[in-house]
Amino acid sequence: MRSYIKMSLQILSTPVIQRGKQYLLAKTDKQNMKKIKKDLDIVRILGIDPGTATTGWAILEQHNKELVPVAYGHISTSPKDSTCQRLKEVAQDIDEIIKKYQPTEGIIEDLFFFKNVKTAMKVSQSRGAIMLTLIKAGLGIFEYTPLQVKQAVTGYGRADKKQVQLMVKNILKLKEIPTPDDTADALAIAICHMQSRVFAIAKEESRK
Repeated sequence: MRSYIKMSLQILSTPVIQRGKQYLLAKTDKQNMKKIKKDLDIVRILGIDPGTATTGWAILEQHNKELVPVAYGHISTSPKDSTCQRLKEVAQDIDEIIKKYQPTEGIIEDLFFFKNVKTAMKVSQSRGAIMLTLIKAGLGIFEYTPLQVKQAVTGYGRADKKQVQLMVKNILKLKEIPTPDDTADALAIAICHMQSRVFAIAKEESRK
């Protein structure tokens, strides 16, 4: 089973099959797109929740102070494939996403304490493959721990997964909580970075 990319947008989507991968392409309002292109303060980033079996990803834009989800989904690989093949597929799909959406920054979840050493090693391998892909694509790379993400999204560093997912839904004005969890986590990571960028810009402006 090959990996696939599932792209979900706020706007009503139409399924299209291409090269064995499922894409959901948005029916976009032309007037809205013209307005977006005129906005000089747009920042587009790629948030990633790394994993070997499932990797969540999210493309997020900042239009002035508003956060807009462009596309988000997950990459899944078959447990029947070797670890090397699965990492290769994740890296290839991330590269495709970068080429399609042209983000300028890549945000990835930092490593944290794992009780399961085997799980920690798999996440580390995935992070390495993804970070190399981001570097090759020329993206700026930023890392945040789960505690930092929870703090930024919910205001509480010990928030549970459901609280984070609900805040992601509310912040981005989505109709429903994104699934699977990896996708929601990727959106949360992207939100965390966007909020950090806003604070950093505000701090610089206050010094002028």
